[in-house]
Amino acid sequence: MAAGLGQRMNSELPKVLHPLAGQPLLAYVLNAVEALKPDKAIVVVGHHAEQVADAFAARGLTFVLQRPQLGTGHAVMQAVPELPDEGVVLILNGDVPLVQSSTLALLVERARSDALILLNHELDDAGSYGRVIRDNHANIRKIVEFKDATADERAIREWYTGSMALPAARLKGWLGKLGTDNKQNEYYLTGLVELAVTEKVRVDAVMAATEWEVQGVNSRGEQAALERMIQRQRAASLMAAGVTLADPARIDIRGALTCQRDVTIDVNCVFEGDVELAANVRIGPHCVIRNANIREGAVIEAFSHIDGASVGAHARIGPYARLRPGAELGNDVHIGNFVEVKASSFGAGSKANHLAYIGDTTVGRQVNIGAGTITCNYDGANKHRTVIEDNVHIGSDVQLVAPVTVKAGATIAAGTTVWRDAEAGELTLNPKQQTVRAGWTRPVKKKADA
Repeated sequence: MAAGLGQRMNSELPKVLHPLAGQPLLAYVLNAVEALKPDKAIVVVGHHAEQVADAFAARGLTFVLQRPQLGTGHAVMQAVPELPDEGVVLILNGDVPLVQSSTLALLVERARSDALILLNHELDDAGSYGRVIRDNHANIRKIVEFKDATADERAIREWYTGSMALPAARLKGWLGKLGTDNKQNEYYLTGLVELAVTEKVRVDAVMAATEWEVQGVNSRGEQAALERMIQRQRAASLMAAGVTLADPARIDIRGALTCQRDVTIDVNCVFEGDVELAANVRIGPHCVIRNANIREGAVIEAFSHIDGASVGAHARIGPYARLRPGAELGNDVHIGNFVEVKASSFGAGSKANHLAYIGDTTVGRQVNIGAGTITCNYDGANKHRTVIEDNVHIGSDVQLVAPVTVKAGATIAAGTTVWRDAEAGELTLNPKQQTVRAGWTRPVKKKADA
């Protein structure tokens, strides 16, 4: 169920699309369901339905619209035409992201014996969740929503998490019997429990092992708390695998981070997408790394941004370096402070240590690129490529106007604009005459009027 407005989020973005560790809340639920290999997955949408459907269009889901939204029972009613006549239906909330597929598999398996199986949990203070009412023999008799509960019922520790599994035929038969005789005038899905009890269908519960597995996100505060919890879990997993974290509380993993042994990560680093760090990689503080492969022994200095790049073994990047998509750096490459590399490859041992822009360029081996050098790769309409062959030395403040090739062993003098190919082994420069103005005096600052 993913139709809710999420009023407490105070956002135009549908609640189920709010991110948790880099993925929408609903993505986590769908991942857990897909692990069970269901015959069909149905998503009930309502608030900004098109936006939710577009976000998951590639997954092959079935979307049904709930409008107006008249409660959880009403939401499931919208899915009835898409439900099979046989088998088990698993009902989940799209804003409970960390429910585990193993727990869901247990719900489904127990429901196969013609039973209604709830996912419950116990807390000293269950807040505004529905309370589970049992008889003197510990049999579940009903669920009372918080707004309809008495003071004694609100004191009950066992609460219903919003997830259940039951036979499809039972669900279809019971949905039409739900009413709206409650304080919210809504169709409560929890009313199915009393209908099952009346028809002597077994009602049982699987108890969630941890609170975080069934924690819903209804506010920005709850979202932030769950974010910290999942980041702590990921940090603990990294350290168990042999990674050193300067401060486990100051790392954000918003995708898949794979680390080999003896990786060191300093504080306030953010990892997005798929990132692989080989053995003995060192990441300095305040780095953002997205969809990157960083090989053994490489060092990423502070405040560097790496996006869609590959970094060779024992390379040294930063501080304040930026590698954009398509940057492919060989072994022992140095990219220094305030250097930007885009759609370019660097051969082994090449360096650009200061204040340079290298875009759409093939750089050979053992090349040195001086400070202030830029590749002029864009003519206002099209991108062009620069080729810098092996053992080239490029002085400071050089402009390479693509398309152009600097051949092996060439030297480019400081301040040169290269718009034709530079010959191998030769010095290329733009002739300039340095002059001295005899008798010139430096201006003197005028005094302010008294």
